[in-house]
Amino acid sequence: MLDNAIARIEKLRVEFETKDGTVAGVEDVSFDVGPGETVCIVGESGSGKSVSSLSLMRLIEFGGGEIANGRLIFDRKDGDELDLAKADQDLMRDIRGNEIGMIFQEPMTALNPVFTIERQLTEGLRVHRDMSKEQAQARALELMQQVRIPEPERRLKQYPHELSGGMRQRVVIAMALACKPRLLIADEPTTALDVTIQAEILALMDRLKRETGTAVMFITHDMAVVAQMADRVVVMFRGRKVEEGTVEEIFENPQHPYTKALLAAVPKLGEMKGKPLPEPMKLLGHEQDEIKPITGTDQPLLQVENLTTRFPVKGGFFRRTVANVHAVEDVSFTLNKGQTLSLVGESGCGKSTAGRSILRLVEPMRGRISLDGVDVMGLGPNMLRDERRQMQMIFQDPFASLNPQMQLADQVAEPMRNFGSHAGSEMMDRVEMLFDRVELPRSFMRRYPHELSGGQRQRIAIARALALNPKLIVADEAVSALDVSVQAQVVNLMMELQAELGLSYLFISHDMAVVERVSHNVGVMYLGRIVEIGPRAAVFENPQHPYTQALMKAVPVADPHRRKSEKDLNFKPIPSPIHPVGYEPEPNTYREVSPGHLVLTSDSGY
Repeated sequence: MLDNAIARIEKLRVEFETKDGTVAGVEDVSFDVGPGETVCIVGESGSGKSVSSLSLMRLIEFGGGEIANGRLIFDRKDGDELDLAKADQDLMRDIRGNEIGMIFQEPMTALNPVFTIERQLTEGLRVHRDMSKEQAQARALELMQQVRIPEPERRLKQYPHELSGGMRQRVVIAMALACKPRLLIADEPTTALDVTIQAEILALMDRLKRETGTAVMFITHDMAVVAQMADRVVVMFRGRKVEEGTVEEIFENPQHPYTKALLAAVPKLGEMKGKPLPEPMKLLGHEQDEIKPITGTDQPLLQVENLTTRFPVKGGFFRRTVANVHAVEDVSFTLNKGQTLSLVGESGCGKSTAGRSILRLVEPMRGRISLDGVDVMGLGPNMLRDERRQMQMIFQDPFASLNPQMQLADQVAEPMRNFGSHAGSEMMDRVEMLFDRVELPRSFMRRYPHELSGGQRQRIAIARALALNPKLIVADEAVSALDVSVQAQVVNLMMELQAELGLSYLFISHDMAVVERVSHNVGVMYLGRIVEIGPRAAVFENPQHPYTQALMKAVPVADPHRRKSEKDLNFKPIPSPIHPVGYEPEPNTYREVSPGHLVLTSDSGY
């Protein structure tokens, strides 16, 4: 045990009352966090890692939990030790935000939608630090600059919905740091972020920790982030601590079988060097037959030419269009049957809009889209509805894309009902077959979405997308919200289905290691344009465009000896994609570096 620990958790047990009796969310967990130290708590969803952090903040009572046993010793600023488990809520209100800061996983729900960013940033300062309005505003501006938000003066006057996910998360970090807390608890603070923003935020937290001596308790399931951030690591599994050690010990010599399985499931950037074709991962405990690469065919299925999508910005008294958001600008590519083309880039680069435009869920302004010889842009509403059988989408958030009031069997059968492709017992047989296909037990057919874990929900979304035997599946960040081992299983499942059914995927993602694993071809998007596109090996092993190079550099590697420092990351702030009406950018021109490997030569703004 550390003598000078800022926080010590001793034999913590947290219980939840359920219909089936009392369930222990965390059982007999002990660890401590010292000043200027980062302790990473890793494990999958349901392992109890967030429960232990919420107990320390005493927020677990509001989530239906109860601290049944254990001590939570916190070393306060004035040198007194306090057992937080026994502190009353008034005292906790004083400590929360002031001495213990918390960064939550989901920035949209952590911010209040009806208050400006400035009001939310200054509130804690005025309550805990008795600052005047002017002092609090000056400190808020300083915090916004510290977390590198562009145009901070303008952003302070905006509301949360006007900011991108990465910016919201930075605001949440600024709020947590506002009162210079002694302990910072970060609960999956980078899960929903892009590689480059994640790299910046990790470097930012690391720098702030060194400058202020704050202790950091960092909760995550991403082993590459652990390698980047941790001094010590606590591995949790089913509510218990199964292993603890320094970051080097855990990565180089893991002892517990669960830790070994967790490290085996992490796709590492560079693993596919020298392998031209994608292939499934080897997972511990899933002894597959020999792993076969997926070849696909060289027949084009989807051809996209000069696709442009813009959204109007309304303003003024008559709500006229005053400007346009150039979301997708002159994008062209070809996807072959049975192959995967990945679009990568940061949030706001237009990759999801490109995917939705191809399915015409968003109407493109111009361009040609041809799916297996059918001109998708030329179809009227009825013909388009029929053509939708051939193209399906898997969305990022499986909970939001499923109907909470329908049983899962009905949700998977719904596309077949809508299109009248199957009926009666034939339809139920197909639903059962689809459940088998995505490796879910048939007993789940009677369940509802809230009774499943995130990974199981995503499998239902995949089964539903397969119901009509589509030729093209657009997977929009389909695995980004999943745990490492679940993500590895879902990725393997998608690749097996591709090999068996000859599916083509347009795979939209910001996770470079997963993209390297699954792709035949990769397109890198920046500010609505494809800046580099080509065979996966060419783009990953010989990136030519400066943006692609910066993106590759930002990817954290699951090896504690290869940490990134802040000076490695030289990102330029992303310019605004909003241009006045009448602005026409120059068309994209490319040069061919090697066969099929194209790099943008016209000015991309990077």
